[in-house]
Amino acid sequence: MRAPYRADPVTRRVVLAGGHESGYGRALGGLEPEAVAPGRELSAVLATPTPVAVVPMTLGRDPDLVRDAAQTLAWARRGRRGGELLLTDPLCEVPELVSLLLAAARGNAAKGRAALLVAPAASAEADAELFRVARLVRDGADMVEVALLGGDPDLAEGVDRCLRLGAESVAVLPAAFVRPPIPDDPRIVDAGPLLGPAAMVRLVRERVTAAEDRFTRYEEDGITTVLTARDHDDRERADHHAG
Repeated sequence: MRAPYRADPVTRRVVLAGGHESGYGRALGGLEPEAVAPGRELSAVLATPTPVAVVPMTLGRDPDLVRDAAQTLAWARRGRRGGELLLTDPLCEVPELVSLLLAAARGNAAKGRAALLVAPAASAEADAELFRVARLVRDGADMVEVALLGGDPDLAEGVDRCLRLGAESVAVLPAAFVRPPIPDDPRIVDAGPLLGPAAMVRLVRERVTAAEDRFTRYEEDGITTVLTARDHDDRERADHHAG
């Protein structure tokens, strides 16, 4: 049995896995760690012998990204020493997203100003989650609405709804890494980005450090835990439909 890999933070490569919240990594291009889409792009990165830590770049609305990254890592770790490949915790969870949006809404608050949460359209579940998040953000603004890039309602419809409901101005808050295009209208305020590059890099480092520490303490690479939870969820859904 091969001895587990013992991390050298200088040699471990950090890779960001991006899903629908980041345009599958395209909106993360300005960060120092490389960003790839889950699946084939991530598989190509993992084909090299370099130890890698993969950070799922979700703000909490893309659990499929975490599961897809775990599956790709599980295939890639065959024949490699334990600990060479690590899956970190997601960058953020939904409660952290709510806190970030609340802070942004309050920071851009003004009399008669609505907050419009904007993110790329995704699955029905992810889109519904954004509307649920919007309800939790209502303490930070007079009015909170949602718009989906490439979805319904789109950005123009979201702005129009805010104005029709009586808003005097609209703060556009990105609820994802993708920055929405801001209409050329003095009533529209650009309230993004939700996380600046320095804050994202800090969070990435925290997630990688925590993953390294978890493996050092418990020899847990983060991959098996996610796949076990996925299989449990699949069995529960199957039992529910069978019942």
